[in-house]
Amino acid sequence: MVYTRKNVSTLTPTERRRFVNALLTVKRRGEYDEFVRTHIEYYTPDGEQGLRAAHMAPSFLPWHRKFLLELERALRRVDASVTVPYWDWTRDRTARSVPWTADLLGGNGRASDRQVMTGPFAYGAGHWPVKVNVTDGHFLTRDLGRARSPIQLPTAAELEGALSDPVYDVAPWDSTVGRGFRNKLEGWGAGRGSVSWRNHNRVHRWVGGLMVGGASVNDPVFWLHHAFVDLQWTRWRRRHPGARYLPAEPPGAGDAQHDRVVARHERMPPWDVTPHELEDLSDVYRYE
Repeated sequence: MVYTRKNVSTLTPTERRRFVNALLTVKRRGEYDEFVRTHIEYYTPDGEQGLRAAHMAPSFLPWHRKFLLELERALRRVDASVTVPYWDWTRDRTARSVPWTADLLGGNGRASDRQVMTGPFAYGAGHWPVKVNVTDGHFLTRDLGRARSPIQLPTAAELEGALSDPVYDVAPWDSTVGRGFRNKLEGWGAGRGSVSWRNHNRVHRWVGGLMVGGASVNDPVFWLHHAFVDLQWTRWRRRHPGARYLPAEPPGAGDAQHDRVVARHERMPPWDVTPHELEDLSDVYRYE
């Protein structure tokens, strides 16, 4: 049976409570921290050697689609009514809007150390210790809007700039490409600082704290953000019905990207699944 992922702003109080409770249960069982470990392991920049599956590569979208689906399956083993909601950051754009409420994800971090003090994921509540991290911090941190150097969330017009590109991705299939839907959505741009952060990337920076870097999964907003990113891939495919995941074939032996990116029919680690098999999951879930 096909289930529905909803806009987080439309969730009822009961739906909010059940979603939060499922997350806390998965965390208590130790499953959640395995998701954090996986993301850290596959957070490979294109300046390093080896295969890039999760970031700075064409498989950014199918990798996170599968990752999101695995978390959702864990939640639904706890409560079959739960699905991962999406956060439309083109509409809910302030630190006082959803999902930053006490009954959902809690609010911003305090000024002194950016520790989140409100909501079910605050360290003081005792249910969300950060056990897997790239630093020695043990509590959830946020810096919504970057107080010392403010930035804004991406706009609908900026998102449209990605959706309107009819080509999925282009060579050299990395963070430097200026064309293609994938990188325009993932958000690696030219220059330094805030001007180089677009769409997906700028949202991570806007949230700040643990959402910046490989350990970003420690903040539950990661899933709401990536559900919205996943929705954009669905919308892009509807708008460009003849377009497909690229590259269709692996880069050849003489190519600098040989063995560094996942082609359409290649298996994508750490799962035994191809981007082709993940292009259409309309028989599994839909978006409201």
